[in-house]
Formats: sequence, structure tokens, C-alpha cells
Amino acid sequence: MKKSICILFFSISISLVAQIKGKVVKIKDGDTVVVLLEDKTQQTLRLAEVDCPENGQAFGNNAKQFTSDQVFGKNIIFYRVGKDRYGRSVAGVFYDGDRYLSREIVKAGFGWWYYKASKNTELQKFQDEAKVKKLGLWSDKDAISPWEFRKNKKSK
Repeated sequence: MKKSICILFFSISISLVAQIKGKVVKIKDGDTVVVLLEDKTQQTLRLAEVDCPENGQAFGNNAKQFTSDQVFGKNIIFYRVGKDRYGRSVAGVFYDGDRYLSREIVKAGFGWWYYKASKNTELQKFQDEAKVKKLGLWSDKDAISPWEFRKNKKSK
């Protein structure tokens, strides 16, 4: 029931925002892609609700490869939900019909549910399941979240 309500609210909130079509032409890292829009311009998208390991961090390359395997060269639909501090559009990305990229990344264990910017508790459930199954980055008992990794890197 809870899951259905979350999905319903998410679907309603997404339907209130314009859907945009594009083709993924570059994968910058696990949670950042570049899309070629119908007007032939490119746009960098930061995936909503997920934070993947950084390039140079354990499992960073794995997360990037997973994202690439899921969407590189594919036509997607995305919904802008905001901008990040670097000016990139933060977006929910859907592919292969109704597959939500952020959910797939969390389910496979290649990213953290970014609870600081998401109320989608379904992602928490998928993250917990990935941890229990030791999928992806959860196979490392000392996995460090990207926000902690960045913080530690700055303090050095």
C-alpha cells in the first residue's frame, strides 16, 4: 500500500512537469549523463534521488559502467526537478518504457539513495535489499558514501 502511494505521488508530481525526450550520448559518471535533445543541443543531467561513487572512489567505475549499460545510446524521457550547484539539471530519467534509472542503480547496489534530496522511501527499501544481498558496492563492508568521500578529500 505504502509503495503504491509513493509511486502514485511520484507519478503525479512527474506528470505536472514537462517530459523531455533525448538520446544519451555520454556517461560522465554513475549519476551524470549527457543527452542530445531533439533540437540537437546537449544537456548534462544529474540523476535525481541517487548519489553514485565518485570517479576515483571504489566502485566509481562500476557505477559508471552500470549506467552506461542501462542507457548509453538509448532514447530516454526525463523530467527536470531542479538544478544543482554546478548548474546541471537534476532529472528523473526513464528508459525502456517505465524503467527509472535512479531506482535501477540503487537496486543493483551501484549508488546510494540520496535521502537528503529525496522523499522516495521506496529507494531506501531497494538500498536495504542491495545491502543485505551484498550487491555492487555493498560487497565492500567499508563502503563510504560519495558525500563522505568528497568531505574527506576536501579535508586532506
